[in-house]
Amino acid sequence: MEALAERLSGLDPHLGGAIRVVMFYDTLMRRRVDLPALARASAGLAECVVGIRLTGTGRVIRVTPDGRKASGPPSPASSEGPIILDEEEIGTVWLERPGPPSLLDEALLERLAIAVAAVVERYGPAHTTMADPALVELVISADSDEAARARAMRLLGFPADLPVRVVAVRSRLPLDQVGSLICPARLVKAAPLADVGVILAGTVDPARFPAGVRAGIGAVDRPDRSWLQARTALRFTTPRQPIVHHDDLGALTLLAEIRQDAARDNADVAAIARMAGNPEDLETLDAYCTTGSLRGAAERLHLHHSSVARRIDQIAKTLGIDLTEPTGLMRARLALTVWRLLDA
Repeated sequence: MEALAERLSGLDPHLGGAIRVVMFYDTLMRRRVDLPALARASAGLAECVVGIRLTGTGRVIRVTPDGRKASGPPSPASSEGPIILDEEEIGTVWLERPGPPSLLDEALLERLAIAVAAVVERYGPAHTTMADPALVELVISADSDEAARARAMRLLGFPADLPVRVVAVRSRLPLDQVGSLICPARLVKAAPLADVGVILAGTVDPARFPAGVRAGIGAVDRPDRSWLQARTALRFTTPRQPIVHHDDLGALTLLAEIRQDAARDNADVAAIARMAGNPEDLETLDAYCTTGSLRGAAERLHLHHSSVARRIDQIAKTLGIDLTEPTGLMRARLALTVWRLLDA
């Protein structure tokens, strides 16, 4: 291989140099180096600062050409590339070269990214967002003993002292994409489980959920309890309120414990079910119950309050409930919520 590189260098210096880069990283991988050693060797080869960032853990390594840890804020990257493992982007590698990029920078970054992915896969749990569903189920199952749960958490990469929040998700978007958005630069794991997606994360930013996602967020508690809370909160989501935190539901969670046959037999819930064929009436009732006033509902629906008043009057007659009275409004809100829980 070395002789081939020599011959090619005489014909095409760039090609010969690229082959030497490949040989360089092949040698490093045979020596089974870790990430810091890989960064040091790469910085020496590139003769500039080299950086490695793993998205899942937030770990960043920056090394100078003389092998020391780079201090101070990073300079703008002269070139960078993604780290791909199991078809998922798990981080970034980059060079901080003053001046224009070298002709071999692209080849160096490509081989560095491949080497980093191999090291991540070899040592400890993989830092991809998508996880083995069997491990995730062990973590959140109420039937798991504590030893099995702790082992599954370790295999997923979560430190023993890291509180974990569970999120139940319904989304057409890939789970790894949702997980990376709501928990950026921190360890997050996701897996599909039966009819719902599961996300395990140390922190969750509800404002970062993308449009079109429904999610219930459990408390930072034992993962099995957090999972039950997340599933319950998911049932309370609506198009108007697609993200629900269990802690914000309070006594409303008691509604989720009502037997389905008892809920269907309730007169108010049955009246809502009969009205469900008219989405316009449901939307009007929902806006009125949420705001508690005609003008508030009119603002939400972008209608004149007199139009909303006529609709509410007709809905009240259909339901047989006086919606102008606090008790009637409470009955309508409860019935609407219970009907949605049945539908969920």
